[in-house]
Amino acid sequence: MHTPTQAARLLPWESPEGKPCYVVGDGTGHVSRLADDVERVQLAMAADLMEYADDMFADRRITADQLLYVGERLAESLRVVHRIARSRGDRIPR
Repeated sequence: MHTPTQAARLLPWESPEGKPCYVVGDGTGHVSRLADDVERVQLAMAADLMEYADDMFADRRITADQLLYVGERLAESLRVVHRIARSRGDRIPR
């Protein structure tokens, strides 16, 4: 049962229709732990992508296609990290 002390948590994935998914609980349930694991992986992937992008940008021979590719991946990563930040920020007690 939802109690006032339990906040809805924005999950790091969407429904098949592209809508946000939430879980309500105290943060210790299976879905919350799975979300924690997914966020950890997503943040690690973002860190790896930043290193990859740094290496590509350091190479002055980068092609337009390579630049477009890394730019698109960085935008995807930023959306994921922003979603995680929103989810975590929403759970900070006011």
